[in-house]
Amino acid sequence: MRRKCFKLFKMNGVSRDAPVGIQCLQKFSSWMCPRLQINRLRWYQASVLVLTYFTYMTYHLTRKPISVVKSILHQNCSGLTPPPDIRPGDDQWCNWAPFNTHDANTLLGTLDSAFLFCYAGAMFISGMIAERVDLRYFLSLGMLVSAVFCYLFGLGRTLDIHDISFYLIVQAGAGIAQTTGWPGTVAIVGKWFGNAKKGLIFGLWNSHTSLGNILGTITAAKYVEYDWSLSFIYPALIMGVVAFIVFLFLAPEPKYVGITTERISPSRTSHSSDEDVSEVIVGDQHHSDEVTEETGLLSNRPRAGAVSLTRALAIPGVIEFSLSLFFAKLVSYTFLYWLPMYIKSSTNLTPKQSSELSTAFDVGGVVGAALAGLLADWAGCPGVVCVGFYALCVPTLLAYLQWGATTYILNVCLLVVAGVLVNGPYALITTAVSAELGTHSSLAGDAQALATVTAIIDGTGSIGAAVGPQMAGLVSGVSWSYVFYMLVICDFLALVLLLRISMSEIARIRQERRLASPRLVRIE
Repeated sequence: MRRKCFKLFKMNGVSRDAPVGIQCLQKFSSWMCPRLQINRLRWYQASVLVLTYFTYMTYHLTRKPISVVKSILHQNCSGLTPPPDIRPGDDQWCNWAPFNTHDANTLLGTLDSAFLFCYAGAMFISGMIAERVDLRYFLSLGMLVSAVFCYLFGLGRTLDIHDISFYLIVQAGAGIAQTTGWPGTVAIVGKWFGNAKKGLIFGLWNSHTSLGNILGTITAAKYVEYDWSLSFIYPALIMGVVAFIVFLFLAPEPKYVGITTERISPSRTSHSSDEDVSEVIVGDQHHSDEVTEETGLLSNRPRAGAVSLTRALAIPGVIEFSLSLFFAKLVSYTFLYWLPMYIKSSTNLTPKQSSELSTAFDVGGVVGAALAGLLADWAGCPGVVCVGFYALCVPTLLAYLQWGATTYILNVCLLVVAGVLVNGPYALITTAVSAELGTHSSLAGDAQALATVTAIIDGTGSIGAAVGPQMAGLVSGVSWSYVFYMLVICDFLALVLLLRISMSEIARIRQERRLASPRLVRIE
Protein backbone atom coordinates (compact mmCIF):
# COMPACT_ATOMS: atom_id res chain seq x y z
CA MET A 1 0.00 0.00 0.00
CA ARG A 2 2.79 2.46 0.92
CA ARG A 3 4.68 1.75 -2.31
CA LYS A 4 1.55 2.23 -4.42
CA CYS A 5 0.66 5.43 -2.60
CA PHE A 6 4.19 6.68 -3.12
CA LYS A 7 3.77 6.22 -6.87
CA LEU A 8 0.46 8.02 -6.90
CA PHE A 9 1.72 11.16 -5.23
CA LYS A 10 5.49 11.26 -5.37
CA MET A 11 6.56 10.04 -8.80
CA ASN A 12 6.94 13.55 -10.17
CA GLY A 13 7.02 15.35 -6.84
CA VAL A 14 5.19 18.63 -6.45
CA SER A 15 5.01 20.38 -9.83
CA ARG A 16 6.25 23.96 -9.72
CA ASP A 17 3.75 24.84 -12.47
CA ALA A 18 0.79 23.68 -10.38
CA PRO A 19 -1.42 26.30 -8.69
CA VAL A 20 -0.39 27.19 -5.15
CA GLY A 21 -3.41 25.49 -3.62
CA ILE A 22 -2.72 22.23 -5.44
CA GLN A 23 0.93 22.31 -4.36
CA CYS A 24 -0.24 22.63 -0.76
CA LEU A 25 -2.68 19.74 -1.23
CA GLN A 26 0.06 17.58 -2.78
CA LYS A 27 2.35 18.23 0.18
CA PHE A 28 -0.47 17.53 2.61
CA SER A 29 -1.37 14.30 0.79
CA SER A 30 2.21 13.07 1.15
CA TRP A 31 1.81 13.33 4.90
CA MET A 32 -1.53 11.51 4.74
CA CYS A 33 -0.29 9.01 2.16
CA PRO A 34 -0.57 5.84 4.25
CA ARG A 35 -4.29 6.50 4.56
CA LEU A 36 -5.05 7.61 0.98
CA GLN A 37 -5.38 5.80 -2.32
CA ILE A 38 -6.52 8.18 -5.05
CA ASN A 39 -6.70 8.03 -8.82
CA ARG A 40 -5.06 11.37 -9.63
CA LEU A 41 -6.51 11.67 -13.14
CA ARG A 42 -10.11 11.15 -12.02
CA TRP A 43 -9.62 13.39 -9.00
CA TYR A 44 -8.26 16.24 -11.12
CA GLN A 45 -10.99 15.81 -13.74
CA ALA A 46 -13.66 16.00 -11.04
CA SER A 47 -12.04 19.06 -9.47
CA VAL A 48 -11.83 20.81 -12.86
CA LEU A 49 -15.51 20.15 -13.54
CA VAL A 50 -16.50 21.49 -10.12
CA LEU A 51 -14.29 24.58 -10.27
CA THR A 52 -15.25 25.56 -13.83
CA TYR A 53 -18.89 24.87 -12.97
CA PHE A 54 -18.85 27.36 -10.09
CA THR A 55 -16.70 29.73 -12.13
CA TYR A 56 -19.23 30.19 -14.90
CA MET A 57 -22.13 30.01 -12.46
CA THR A 58 -20.82 33.24 -10.89
CA TYR A 59 -20.55 34.88 -14.31
CA HIS A 60 -24.31 34.43 -14.72
CA LEU A 61 -24.90 35.21 -11.05
CA THR A 62 -23.64 38.76 -11.74
CA ARG A 63 -25.49 39.06 -15.08
CA LYS A 64 -28.94 38.37 -13.71
CA PRO A 65 -29.59 41.21 -11.20
CA ILE A 66 -30.25 43.82 -13.90
CA SER A 67 -33.29 41.88 -15.14
CA VAL A 68 -34.70 41.79 -11.60
CA VAL A 69 -33.97 45.44 -10.79
CA LYS A 70 -35.64 46.71 -13.99
CA SER A 71 -39.05 46.32 -12.38
CA ILE A 72 -37.96 48.74 -9.61
CA LEU A 73 -36.01 51.20 -11.73
CA HIS A 74 -39.21 51.79 -13.69
CA GLN A 75 -42.67 50.74 -12.49
CA ASN A 76 -46.27 51.86 -12.46
CA CYS A 77 -46.49 54.45 -9.69
CA SER A 78 -50.28 54.76 -9.77
CA GLY A 79 -50.78 51.78 -7.48
CA LEU A 80 -48.43 53.16 -4.80
CA THR A 81 -49.01 55.78 -2.12
CA PRO A 82 -46.90 58.90 -2.87
CA PRO A 83 -45.10 60.75 -0.04
CA PRO A 84 -46.40 64.20 0.94
CA ASP A 85 -43.69 66.15 -0.90
CA ILE A 86 -44.59 64.79 -4.36
CA ARG A 87 -46.09 67.41 -6.65
CA PRO A 88 -49.52 66.62 -8.14
CA GLY A 89 -49.50 64.98 -11.58
CA ASP A 90 -46.02 63.46 -11.22
CA ASP A 91 -46.67 59.88 -12.35
CA GLN A 92 -42.94 59.00 -12.30
CA TRP A 93 -42.19 59.84 -8.67
CA CYS A 94 -41.40 56.24 -7.66
CA ASN A 95 -38.89 55.58 -10.45
CA TRP A 96 -35.11 55.96 -10.39
CA ALA A 97 -33.76 58.72 -12.64
CA PRO A 98 -32.80 58.58 -15.49
CA PHE A 99 -35.34 55.78 -15.93
CA ASN A 100 -38.26 57.95 -14.77
CA THR A 101 -39.53 58.61 -18.29
CA HIS A 102 -42.16 57.04 -20.51
CA ASP A 103 -39.48 55.59 -22.80
CA ALA A 104 -37.76 53.85 -19.88
CA ASN A 105 -38.03 50.43 -21.57
CA THR A 106 -35.90 51.74 -24.43
CA LEU A 107 -33.29 53.04 -21.98
CA LEU A 108 -33.26 49.74 -20.11
CA GLY A 109 -32.89 47.90 -23.41
CA THR A 110 -29.95 50.17 -24.20
CA LEU A 111 -28.28 49.04 -20.97
CA ASP A 112 -28.66 45.43 -22.08
CA SER A 113 -27.25 46.28 -25.50
CA ALA A 114 -24.25 48.10 -23.99
CA PHE A 115 -23.38 44.92 -22.12
CA LEU A 116 -24.14 42.46 -24.90
CA PHE A 117 -22.66 44.28 -27.90
CA CYS A 118 -19.41 44.83 -25.99
CA TYR A 119 -19.55 41.19 -24.92
CA ALA A 120 -20.06 40.01 -28.50
CA GLY A 121 -17.34 42.21 -29.97
CA ALA A 122 -14.75 41.41 -27.33
CA MET A 123 -15.51 37.67 -27.42
CA PHE A 124 -13.63 37.12 -30.70
CA ILE A 125 -10.52 38.81 -29.30
CA SER A 126 -10.90 37.09 -25.94
CA GLY A 127 -10.95 33.65 -27.57
CA MET A 128 -7.66 34.29 -29.37
CA ILE A 129 -6.07 35.63 -26.18
CA ALA A 130 -7.24 32.56 -24.26
CA GLU A 131 -5.33 30.29 -26.66
CA ARG A 132 -2.08 32.12 -25.83
CA VAL A 133 -2.12 32.63 -22.04
CA ASP A 134 -2.42 30.65 -18.83
CA LEU A 135 -6.17 30.10 -18.50
CA ARG A 136 -6.06 30.14 -14.70
CA TYR A 137 -4.81 33.73 -14.68
CA PHE A 138 -7.14 34.57 -17.56
CA LEU A 139 -10.23 33.38 -15.67
CA SER A 140 -9.39 34.63 -12.19
CA LEU A 141 -8.52 38.13 -13.47
CA GLY A 142 -11.64 38.24 -15.66
CA MET A 143 -13.82 37.21 -12.72
CA LEU A 144 -12.29 39.86 -10.47
CA VAL A 145 -12.86 42.65 -13.02
CA SER A 146 -16.43 41.41 -13.67
CA ALA A 147 -17.13 41.52 -9.93
CA VAL A 148 -15.85 45.10 -9.74
CA PHE A 149 -18.19 46.29 -12.52
CA CYS A 150 -21.16 44.50 -10.93
CA TYR A 151 -20.33 46.22 -7.63
CA LEU A 152 -20.09 49.60 -9.38
CA PHE A 153 -23.64 49.31 -10.77
CA GLY A 154 -25.00 48.82 -7.26
CA LEU A 155 -22.80 51.66 -6.04
CA GLY A 156 -24.78 53.94 -8.37
CA ARG A 157 -27.68 53.87 -5.92
CA THR A 158 -25.49 54.26 -2.85
CA LEU A 159 -23.79 57.35 -4.35
CA ASP A 160 -27.11 58.63 -5.79
CA ILE A 161 -25.85 58.65 -9.39
CA HIS A 162 -28.49 59.48 -12.02
CA ASP A 163 -26.35 59.94 -15.13
CA ILE A 164 -27.21 57.35 -17.81
CA SER A 165 -23.63 57.43 -19.11
CA PHE A 166 -22.36 55.98 -15.82
CA TYR A 167 -24.60 52.93 -16.09
CA LEU A 168 -23.81 52.48 -19.79
CA ILE A 169 -20.06 52.55 -19.14
CA VAL A 170 -20.39 50.08 -16.27
CA GLN A 171 -22.46 47.69 -18.38
CA ALA A 172 -20.05 47.99 -21.31
CA GLY A 173 -17.06 47.26 -19.06
CA ALA A 174 -18.85 44.30 -17.52
CA GLY A 175 -19.61 42.92 -20.98
CA ILE A 176 -15.94 43.04 -21.98
CA ALA A 177 -14.76 41.47 -18.71
CA GLN A 178 -17.30 38.65 -18.93
CA THR A 179 -15.89 37.42 -22.26
CA THR A 180 -13.14 35.70 -20.29
CA GLY A 181 -15.59 33.15 -18.91
CA TRP A 182 -16.89 31.04 -21.75
CA PRO A 183 -13.82 30.39 -23.94
CA GLY A 184 -11.70 29.87 -20.83
CA THR A 185 -13.94 27.33 -19.10
CA VAL A 186 -14.83 25.36 -22.25
CA ALA A 187 -11.17 25.18 -23.30
CA ILE A 188 -10.12 23.87 -19.88
CA VAL A 189 -12.84 21.21 -19.77
CA GLY A 190 -12.06 20.20 -23.36
CA LYS A 191 -8.37 19.75 -22.55
CA TRP A 192 -9.16 17.58 -19.55
CA PHE A 193 -11.80 15.41 -21.25
CA GLY A 194 -10.59 15.30 -24.85
CA ASN A 195 -12.73 13.42 -27.38
CA ALA A 196 -14.58 11.21 -24.91
CA LYS A 197 -18.37 11.16 -25.11
CA LYS A 198 -19.08 14.55 -23.71
CA GLY A 199 -22.60 15.51 -24.68
CA LEU A 200 -24.04 14.41 -21.34
CA ILE A 201 -20.97 15.60 -19.41
CA PHE A 202 -21.19 19.04 -20.98
CA GLY A 203 -24.99 19.03 -20.68
CA LEU A 204 -24.87 18.47 -16.93
CA TRP A 205 -21.93 20.84 -16.60
CA ASN A 206 -23.77 23.51 -18.60
CA SER A 207 -26.45 23.68 -15.93
CA HIS A 208 -24.14 26.25 -14.29
CA THR A 209 -25.75 28.84 -16.59
CA SER A 210 -29.25 28.14 -15.31
CA LEU A 211 -28.13 27.70 -11.71
CA GLY A 212 -26.33 31.04 -11.87
CA ASN A 213 -29.49 32.66 -13.24
CA ILE A 214 -31.57 31.08 -10.49
CA LEU A 215 -29.24 32.09 -7.66
CA GLY A 216 -28.75 35.54 -9.16
CA THR A 217 -32.52 36.01 -9.37
CA ILE A 218 -33.14 34.80 -5.83
CA THR A 219 -30.34 36.96 -4.41
CA ALA A 220 -31.43 40.07 -6.32
CA ALA A 221 -35.12 39.52 -5.55
CA LYS A 222 -34.40 39.30 -1.83
CA TYR A 223 -33.16 42.89 -1.72
CA VAL A 224 -34.79 44.53 -4.74
CA GLU A 225 -37.72 46.06 -2.83
CA TYR A 226 -35.56 47.03 0.14
CA ASP A 227 -32.29 48.32 -1.37
CA TRP A 228 -31.61 47.37 -4.98
CA SER A 229 -27.92 48.21 -4.69
CA LEU A 230 -27.49 45.07 -2.58
CA SER A 231 -28.89 43.05 -5.51
CA PHE A 232 -25.58 43.81 -7.26
CA ILE A 233 -23.17 44.04 -4.33
CA TYR A 234 -23.70 40.57 -2.88
CA PRO A 235 -23.33 38.71 -6.23
CA ALA A 236 -20.14 40.73 -6.82
CA LEU A 237 -18.72 39.64 -3.47
CA ILE A 238 -19.53 35.99 -4.18
CA MET A 239 -17.80 36.20 -7.56
CA GLY A 240 -14.70 37.72 -5.97
CA VAL A 241 -14.44 34.86 -3.48
CA VAL A 242 -14.80 32.23 -6.22
CA ALA A 243 -12.14 34.03 -8.31
CA PHE A 244 -9.67 33.64 -5.43
CA ILE A 245 -10.48 29.92 -5.11
CA VAL A 246 -9.99 29.46 -8.87
CA PHE A 247 -6.60 31.17 -8.68
CA LEU A 248 -5.53 28.82 -5.90
CA PHE A 249 -6.81 25.48 -7.18
CA LEU A 250 -7.71 25.38 -10.89
CA ALA A 251 -5.32 23.34 -13.08
CA PRO A 252 -5.89 24.59 -16.67
CA GLU A 253 -4.17 21.61 -18.33
CA PRO A 254 -3.02 18.11 -17.25
CA LYS A 255 0.64 19.01 -17.80
CA TYR A 256 0.49 21.64 -15.04
CA VAL A 257 0.02 18.92 -12.45
CA GLY A 258 2.48 16.41 -13.94
CA ILE A 259 -0.05 14.30 -15.85
CA THR A 260 0.65 13.06 -19.36
CA THR A 261 -1.28 10.65 -21.56
CA GLU A 262 1.07 7.89 -22.68
CA ARG A 263 -0.57 4.91 -24.24
CA ILE A 264 -0.82 2.02 -21.82
CA SER A 265 1.02 -1.01 -23.08
CA PRO A 266 -0.80 -4.38 -23.02
CA SER A 267 1.55 -5.73 -20.40
CA ARG A 268 0.83 -2.83 -18.11
CA THR A 269 -2.90 -2.88 -18.79
CA SER A 270 -3.29 -6.51 -17.83
CA HIS A 271 -1.91 -5.83 -14.37
CA SER A 272 -3.38 -2.41 -13.74
CA SER A 273 -6.71 -1.65 -12.17
CA ASP A 274 -8.62 1.58 -12.57
CA GLU A 275 -6.85 2.97 -9.53
CA ASP A 276 -3.48 2.46 -11.21
CA VAL A 277 -4.13 4.62 -14.26
CA SER A 278 -2.36 7.54 -12.65
CA GLU A 279 0.84 5.53 -12.35
CA VAL A 280 0.92 5.21 -16.13
CA ILE A 281 -0.06 8.75 -17.06
CA VAL A 282 2.41 10.43 -14.74
CA GLY A 283 5.79 10.82 -16.33
CA ASP A 284 7.63 12.39 -19.23
CA GLN A 285 5.75 15.37 -20.61
CA HIS A 286 7.19 15.49 -24.14
CA HIS A 287 4.71 13.39 -26.13
CA SER A 288 2.40 13.79 -29.07
CA ASP A 289 -0.61 16.08 -29.17
CA GLU A 290 -2.98 13.21 -29.96
CA VAL A 291 -5.99 11.97 -28.07
CA THR A 292 -5.39 8.64 -26.38
CA GLU A 293 -8.12 6.03 -26.37
CA GLU A 294 -7.69 5.10 -22.72
CA THR A 295 -8.17 8.53 -21.17
CA GLY A 296 -9.67 10.73 -23.88
CA LEU A 297 -7.20 13.44 -22.86
CA LEU A 298 -5.06 15.52 -25.14
CA SER A 299 -1.47 14.57 -24.59
CA ASN A 300 1.18 17.16 -24.02
CA ARG A 301 3.28 17.62 -27.13
CA PRO A 302 4.32 21.27 -27.41
CA ARG A 303 1.64 22.78 -29.61
CA ALA A 304 2.29 24.44 -32.95
CA GLY A 305 0.75 27.74 -31.91
CA ALA A 306 -2.84 28.95 -31.66
CA VAL A 307 -5.00 28.55 -34.75
CA SER A 308 -5.93 31.65 -36.74
CA LEU A 309 -9.45 33.10 -36.87
CA THR A 310 -9.69 32.42 -40.62
CA ARG A 311 -8.72 28.79 -40.27
CA ALA A 312 -11.13 28.28 -37.39
CA LEU A 313 -13.97 29.67 -39.54
CA ALA A 314 -13.05 27.17 -42.28
CA ILE A 315 -13.79 24.19 -40.01
CA PRO A 316 -16.93 22.49 -41.41
CA GLY A 317 -20.02 23.37 -39.37
CA VAL A 318 -18.60 26.37 -37.50
CA ILE A 319 -20.47 28.97 -39.58
CA GLU A 320 -23.80 27.09 -39.56
CA PHE A 321 -23.78 26.46 -35.82
CA SER A 322 -22.62 30.03 -35.15
CA LEU A 323 -25.49 31.56 -37.14
CA SER A 324 -28.00 29.16 -35.60
CA LEU A 325 -26.77 30.16 -32.16
CA PHE A 326 -27.25 33.82 -33.15
CA PHE A 327 -31.03 33.27 -33.18
CA ALA A 328 -31.11 30.71 -30.35
CA LYS A 329 -29.25 33.02 -28.01
CA LEU A 330 -31.43 35.95 -29.07
CA VAL A 331 -34.43 34.01 -27.77
CA SER A 332 -32.68 32.86 -24.59
CA TYR A 333 -31.35 36.28 -23.62
CA THR A 334 -34.64 38.02 -24.30
CA PHE A 335 -36.11 35.72 -21.66
CA LEU A 336 -33.07 36.31 -19.42
CA TYR A 337 -33.41 40.10 -19.41
CA TRP A 338 -37.16 40.68 -19.83
CA LEU A 339 -39.04 37.70 -18.39
CA PRO A 340 -39.48 39.11 -14.83
CA MET A 341 -40.81 42.36 -16.26
CA TYR A 342 -43.17 40.56 -18.65
CA ILE A 343 -44.55 38.42 -15.82
CA LYS A 344 -45.14 41.53 -13.71
CA SER A 345 -46.94 43.27 -16.58
CA SER A 346 -49.14 40.27 -17.44
CA THR A 347 -50.05 39.23 -13.88
CA ASN A 348 -50.84 40.79 -10.52
CA LEU A 349 -47.59 39.59 -8.93
CA THR A 350 -45.14 41.87 -7.13
CA PRO A 351 -41.61 42.45 -8.52
CA LYS A 352 -40.21 39.93 -6.01
CA GLN A 353 -42.84 37.31 -6.87
CA SER A 354 -42.38 37.87 -10.62
CA SER A 355 -38.63 37.39 -10.30
CA GLU A 356 -39.06 34.18 -8.30
CA LEU A 357 -41.56 32.81 -10.84
CA SER A 358 -39.12 33.50 -13.69
CA THR A 359 -36.68 30.96 -12.20
CA ALA A 360 -38.98 28.20 -13.53
CA PHE A 361 -37.55 28.98 -16.98
CA ASP A 362 -34.02 28.37 -15.68
CA VAL A 363 -35.06 25.15 -13.96
CA GLY A 364 -36.22 23.94 -17.37
CA GLY A 365 -32.86 25.09 -18.75
CA VAL A 366 -31.02 22.67 -16.44
CA VAL A 367 -33.15 19.78 -17.67
CA GLY A 368 -32.88 20.89 -21.30
CA ALA A 369 -29.07 21.08 -21.26
CA ALA A 370 -28.73 17.57 -19.82
CA LEU A 371 -31.42 16.12 -22.10
CA ALA A 372 -29.94 17.63 -25.26
CA GLY A 373 -26.48 16.35 -24.33
CA LEU A 374 -27.78 12.86 -23.59
CA LEU A 375 -29.68 12.68 -26.89
CA ALA A 376 -26.64 13.96 -28.81
CA ASP A 377 -24.44 11.25 -27.26
CA TRP A 378 -27.00 8.54 -27.97
CA ALA A 379 -27.80 9.54 -31.54
CA GLY A 380 -24.45 11.03 -32.56
CA CYS A 381 -26.36 13.78 -34.37
CA PRO A 382 -26.20 17.11 -32.50
CA GLY A 383 -27.66 18.97 -35.49
CA VAL A 384 -30.74 16.74 -35.57
CA VAL A 385 -31.20 17.12 -31.80
CA CYS A 386 -31.08 20.93 -32.10
CA VAL A 387 -33.59 20.93 -34.97
CA GLY A 388 -35.98 18.77 -32.93
CA PHE A 389 -35.81 21.14 -29.97
CA TYR A 390 -36.32 24.17 -32.21
CA ALA A 391 -39.38 22.58 -33.84
CA LEU A 392 -41.05 21.91 -30.48
CA CYS A 393 -40.12 25.34 -29.13
CA VAL A 394 -42.30 27.30 -31.61
CA PRO A 395 -45.70 26.01 -30.39
CA THR A 396 -44.53 26.21 -26.77
CA LEU A 397 -43.76 29.92 -27.03
CA LEU A 398 -47.14 30.59 -28.64
CA ALA A 399 -48.86 28.55 -25.92
CA TYR A 400 -47.14 30.55 -23.19
CA LEU A 401 -48.21 33.81 -24.79
CA GLN A 402 -51.81 32.61 -25.03
CA TRP A 403 -52.30 30.81 -21.70
CA GLY A 404 -49.26 31.58 -19.51
CA ALA A 405 -51.03 34.22 -17.42
CA THR A 406 -54.20 32.13 -16.92
CA THR A 407 -53.10 30.40 -13.71
CA TYR A 408 -49.91 30.32 -11.64
CA ILE A 409 -49.46 26.55 -12.06
CA LEU A 410 -49.90 26.69 -15.84
CA ASN A 411 -47.45 29.59 -15.96
CA VAL A 412 -44.83 27.51 -14.13
CA CYS A 413 -45.38 24.42 -16.30
CA LEU A 414 -45.14 26.31 -19.59
CA LEU A 415 -42.06 28.19 -18.40
CA VAL A 416 -40.30 24.93 -17.48
CA VAL A 417 -41.09 23.42 -20.90
CA ALA A 418 -39.98 26.61 -22.65
CA GLY A 419 -36.74 26.55 -20.65
CA VAL A 420 -36.06 22.97 -21.74
CA LEU A 421 -36.63 23.71 -25.42
CA VAL A 422 -34.93 27.13 -25.56
CA ASN A 423 -31.81 26.31 -23.56
CA GLY A 424 -31.32 22.71 -24.74
CA PRO A 425 -29.87 23.48 -28.21
CA TYR A 426 -28.21 26.66 -26.92
CA ALA A 427 -26.30 24.64 -24.31
CA LEU A 428 -25.44 21.84 -26.75
CA ILE A 429 -24.00 24.18 -29.38
CA THR A 430 -21.94 26.24 -26.96
CA THR A 431 -20.42 23.22 -25.19
CA ALA A 432 -20.19 19.77 -26.80
CA VAL A 433 -20.47 21.01 -30.40
CA SER A 434 -17.91 23.77 -29.82
CA ALA A 435 -15.48 21.37 -28.15
CA GLU A 436 -15.87 18.83 -30.97
CA LEU A 437 -15.33 21.43 -33.69
CA GLY A 438 -12.35 22.82 -31.78
CA THR A 439 -10.53 19.51 -32.21
CA HIS A 440 -11.81 18.82 -35.74
CA SER A 441 -9.80 16.51 -38.01
CA SER A 442 -9.45 19.31 -40.58
CA LEU A 443 -6.84 20.85 -38.29
CA ALA A 444 -4.60 17.95 -39.36
CA GLY A 445 -2.71 17.70 -36.10
CA ASP A 446 -2.08 21.44 -35.92
CA ALA A 447 -2.85 23.56 -32.88
CA GLN A 448 -6.02 22.93 -30.93
CA ALA A 449 -8.67 25.59 -31.55
CA LEU A 450 -10.91 25.06 -28.53
CA ALA A 451 -10.94 28.61 -27.21
CA THR A 452 -10.95 30.21 -30.67
CA VAL A 453 -13.85 28.13 -32.03
CA THR A 454 -15.77 28.54 -28.79
CA ALA A 455 -15.30 32.31 -29.01
CA ILE A 456 -16.44 32.41 -32.66
CA ILE A 457 -19.60 30.42 -31.97
CA ASP A 458 -20.48 32.10 -28.69
CA GLY A 459 -19.43 35.53 -29.99
CA THR A 460 -21.78 35.22 -32.97
CA GLY A 461 -24.52 34.04 -30.64
CA SER A 462 -23.82 36.98 -28.36
CA ILE A 463 -24.52 39.42 -31.18
CA GLY A 464 -27.99 37.90 -31.34
CA ALA A 465 -28.18 38.10 -27.55
CA ALA A 466 -27.45 41.82 -27.84
CA VAL A 467 -30.03 42.41 -30.56
CA GLY A 468 -32.85 40.50 -28.83
CA PRO A 469 -33.22 42.47 -25.58
CA GLN A 470 -32.83 45.78 -27.44
CA MET A 471 -35.61 44.85 -29.86
CA ALA A 472 -37.75 43.57 -27.01
CA GLY A 473 -37.37 46.91 -25.22
CA LEU A 474 -38.60 48.75 -28.32
CA VAL A 475 -41.38 46.34 -29.31
CA SER A 476 -42.74 45.76 -25.80
CA GLY A 477 -43.85 49.39 -25.69
CA VAL A 478 -46.33 48.52 -28.45
CA SER A 479 -47.35 45.01 -27.40
CA TRP A 480 -45.73 42.06 -25.66
CA SER A 481 -47.39 39.82 -28.25
CA TYR A 482 -45.07 41.23 -30.90
CA VAL A 483 -42.09 40.26 -28.74
CA PHE A 484 -43.22 36.63 -28.75
CA TYR A 485 -43.87 36.68 -32.49
CA MET A 486 -40.31 37.95 -32.93
CA LEU A 487 -38.98 35.08 -30.81
CA VAL A 488 -40.96 32.50 -32.80
CA ILE A 489 -39.54 33.79 -36.10
CA CYS A 490 -35.99 33.70 -34.70
CA ASP A 491 -36.47 30.16 -33.45
CA PHE A 492 -37.65 29.08 -36.91
CA LEU A 493 -34.62 30.71 -38.56
CA ALA A 494 -32.30 28.88 -36.14
CA LEU A 495 -33.94 25.63 -37.26
CA VAL A 496 -33.55 26.41 -40.98
CA LEU A 497 -29.84 27.15 -40.61
CA LEU A 498 -29.17 23.63 -39.30
CA LEU A 499 -31.24 21.72 -41.88
CA ARG A 500 -28.25 21.00 -44.14
CA ILE A 501 -26.13 19.73 -41.27
CA SER A 502 -28.96 17.61 -39.86
CA MET A 503 -29.63 16.07 -43.29
CA SER A 504 -25.95 15.19 -43.70
CA GLU A 505 -25.95 13.64 -40.21
CA ILE A 506 -28.95 11.48 -41.08
CA ALA A 507 -27.28 10.39 -44.33
CA ARG A 508 -24.10 9.51 -42.43
CA ILE A 509 -25.99 7.41 -39.89
CA ARG A 510 -27.81 5.54 -42.66
CA GLN A 511 -24.53 4.87 -44.43
CA GLU A 512 -22.94 3.57 -41.23
CA ARG A 513 -25.89 1.25 -40.62
CA ARG A 514 -25.70 -0.09 -44.18
CA LEU A 515 -22.01 -0.84 -43.79
CA ALA A 516 -22.56 -2.44 -40.39
CA SER A 517 -25.44 -4.70 -41.51
CA PRO A 518 -24.48 -8.26 -42.59
CA ARG A 519 -24.38 -8.70 -46.34
CA LEU A 520 -26.25 -11.57 -48.01
CA VAL A 521 -24.03 -13.75 -50.15
CA ARG A 522 -25.72 -15.58 -53.01
CA ILE A 523 -24.57 -19.22 -53.38
CA GLU A 524 -24.98 -20.80 -56.78
